[in-house]
Amino acid sequence: MKKVLLSHDGKMKMYLVPDDVADNLKKYCMDFGFDWIMNDPNAQKLRVTTPSGEIGYMFGAQDFIDYLNDFVFPNQKSTLVDEMDFYDYEIPEEYKDIPWFNF
Repeated sequence: MKKVLLSHDGKMKMYLVPDDVADNLKKYCMDFGFDWIMNDPNAQKLRVTTPSGEIGYMFGAQDFIDYLNDFVFPNQKSTLVDEMDFYDYEIPEEYKDIPWFNF
């Protein structure tokens, strides 16, 4: 398990995730956001219908972690390590080498 930083327009959160996720964070996040959410029946709760009838999507870092835990790596549970006291636009130098993704 390795550390990653995830954010969605709020404070940064650090999670422990399977090594392959940390090593390929962008790929897993894009698969989640552009494939699973749009196509998988299990993602229905993250889809919303706008007043004009269009489909929209509402999700964040915890939804991504739930996706990893429930559907991708159910035997390697990702966990929250810490909610950091900074935002994605001000990552301190000591965290610069940790993979990061903003939803």
